[in-house]
Amino acid sequence: MGAINGIIWAIIMAFIAQLWFHDIKISAVIGFAIAINMTAANVSGISIPLMLKRMNIDPALSASVILTTVTDIVGFMSFLGLASVLIL
Repeated sequence: MGAINGIIWAIIMAFIAQLWFHDIKISAVIGFAIAINMTAANVSGISIPLMLKRMNIDPALSASVILTTVTDIVGFMSFLGLASVLIL
């Protein structure tokens, strides 16, 4: 379900970027970066609390901080990495 949500939002945002910038490369970078980031957020949102619970750490205390860090890093790296590969 999370992957479907990521793909839907990626398509919507790529379409909006295409209308805004009139450049298919920028639209592709934005769409792929959103799909990658949403997928990473879904996987991290499931696995991080489970791993913390297995290590006898209360997931409510630190899961949100770790999840935010993971999604920020993956978001920046996927967007900038794809932009450097597809646009440069």
